[in-house]
Amino acid sequence: MGTLLKGYKPLFSIRFSSFPNSLRSVQLRTHSFNNPKRRNPIRRCFSSLIPSSQPLINGTTLDKMDGNRQPGSPSSELWLHNTMSKKKELFRPKVEGKVGMYVCGVTAYDLSHIGHARVYVTFDVLYRYLKHLGYEVCYVRNFTDVDDKIIARAKELAEDPISLSRRYCDEFIQDMVHLQCLPPSVEPRVSDHMPHIIDMIKQIVDNGYAYRVEGDVFFSVENFPEYGQLSGRKLEDNRAGERVAVDSRKRNPADFALWKASFMRNNSAKEGEPFWESPWGPGRPGWHIECSAMSAAYLGYSFDIHGGGMDLVFPHHENEIAQSCAACKQSNVSYWIHNGFVTVDSEKMSKSLGNFFTIREVMDLYHPLALRLFLMGTHYRSPINYSDVLLESASERIFYIYQTLHDCENVLSQHDKGLQESIPPETLNVINKFHNDFSTSMSDDLHTPVVLAALSDPLKTINDLLHTRKGKKQAMRIESVAALEKIIRNVLSVLGLMPTSYSEALQQLREMALKRAKLTEDKILQKIEERSEARKNKDYEKSDAIRKDLAVVGIALMDSPDGTSWRPAIPLPLQEQQVAAT
Repeated sequence: MGTLLKGYKPLFSIRFSSFPNSLRSVQLRTHSFNNPKRRNPIRRCFSSLIPSSQPLINGTTLDKMDGNRQPGSPSSELWLHNTMSKKKELFRPKVEGKVGMYVCGVTAYDLSHIGHARVYVTFDVLYRYLKHLGYEVCYVRNFTDVDDKIIARAKELAEDPISLSRRYCDEFIQDMVHLQCLPPSVEPRVSDHMPHIIDMIKQIVDNGYAYRVEGDVFFSVENFPEYGQLSGRKLEDNRAGERVAVDSRKRNPADFALWKASFMRNNSAKEGEPFWESPWGPGRPGWHIECSAMSAAYLGYSFDIHGGGMDLVFPHHENEIAQSCAACKQSNVSYWIHNGFVTVDSEKMSKSLGNFFTIREVMDLYHPLALRLFLMGTHYRSPINYSDVLLESASERIFYIYQTLHDCENVLSQHDKGLQESIPPETLNVINKFHNDFSTSMSDDLHTPVVLAALSDPLKTINDLLHTRKGKKQAMRIESVAALEKIIRNVLSVLGLMPTSYSEALQQLREMALKRAKLTEDKILQKIEERSEARKNKDYEKSDAIRKDLAVVGIALMDSPDGTSWRPAIPLPLQEQQVAAT
């Protein structure tokens, strides 16, 4: 077996900026083997944003309340579940104060579905929370734009595979913007990194871990004794045809392709397939090698976090470990993190099963931040069952949150001067409890459901202060409202749930509720008028019927001294379904 070569160094030295919102541009020069004249540099940017401000309590930042914290150091411990060790571990980065994180991106051949949304919302929450703690994060999320599925889809549509993939990459980016997922530091694409992929395959071959067969290159799993360390699978469990391609030329059925020849055995070209020149002849990379090469190119052979969906544990991440260690014996990822599936009727949502809903389909009826809240309402490692009732619940909940904060905004706009710096002890207790719940839950393997539940107390306190007779009489009422609004806003920002405008988000939520109800606002106002007339005439049966008819389609009527208004609500049949299920 060949001598192991020196481990990969990052493609360029990663510099973390200390300036807010700064971008540090770098240029990567790559080669187009199909077109040697192409020499345009590919630009990639690293972004290192200053972490979001900590909540203020009585004019003192929470950072200042922790006297042991050093400037620029993380503010609290973080425990993450490591798939490799099968347990929660205290997070300790390889370089103090800095984190390198690689998350496997989409194979871009169609619109992304809710399962994809869950992956990238999960790791966006982790990205945001790491920055909130004070870490400077280099987050790399790739695009696979060279793959069998892309080629097959391109043939169906009579389209160039790279062009088709580029189009769906752009669609995916738009989905992420709507879901308020922050852009990663770098978003590399396979087609731009062929030299790095070929170099890594060369290392693996030279080190004796791969073999060539008629222009294809296969990884030899028998030459890597540690194979199966992540998934816990034994080599004999890896039967050909079960997520491992069948090929009689392999030395072991579990061997997998590093390089795929673009010519068939009779030397005729494979029609419609992109190819690049290599030491083994023209071809293209296998799926697994792409992420090993790109993570090494940007983060080096040893970095902190590698993540993705649970379905990637085997074979993708298992194969990545084997490849990376075969290329460089110092290769090491400290924490392997995987999120659970989105299921439909207890089956994993996937394109192959045909039981998926695209992000676009869901966002056509529900606000993107309601979808984000729905995805965060279950712990990231647990399966989450897709259902209308859960989406309706998330939509109703986020409307309540934004309506409460919008009411705050209206009241505070009338008292922007002359506020005292202190707040009553009872308000301070609510704030401190909420902050402790937030910090404890997020630092315990990102327990977002507990944080979302903990929002209830500060929101209720705000509504009591704004709308109840007792609350309106409380001393320093406006100061309390301001402090509560601030900490809720800061937490929502860390969770990625803060809208650009409360009023705009509320209007969008109303419009989508009307669309689901197949009603117009004019029609609802007409029903409210009819109901008011019925109440005047003491025709309570008609009045109740109007209220119930609207409740059935998810429109709740609210009576007050100022009149009757409406808001989105869970449709009555779904509420009854919820009750029956409990």
